[in-house]
Amino acid sequence: MSYRFMRILVFFDLPITTLENRKAYSKFRKFLIQNGFMMLQESVYCKLALNAVAAGAVISNVKLNIPKEGLVELLTVTERQFSRMEILIGEAHNEVLNSDERLVFL
Repeated sequence: MSYRFMRILVFFDLPITTLENRKAYSKFRKFLIQNGFMMLQESVYCKLALNAVAAGAVISNVKLNIPKEGLVELLTVTERQFSRMEILIGEAHNEVLNSDERLVFL
């Protein structure tokens, strides 16, 4: 058996408008973490697999646990491709008010 490390990237955009949606989002996120995925960015998780066969098993398991609503995308790349990812650091632009800023509007 060949050891060609693979990375499985999971991108998801799930609705959180209702209580049921929020529970499904939380359940899916916890599933990913409990199964060895680590967060790269918000709603982007990654897991290392030993080879393509192991990656296929991980993908099958993710497919069994996706929520009914929303968008979930999977991308499998080799470790070499993943290591070529460029990380660009810039100024974060966030339009969400933190808790201290929200108090001003109350």
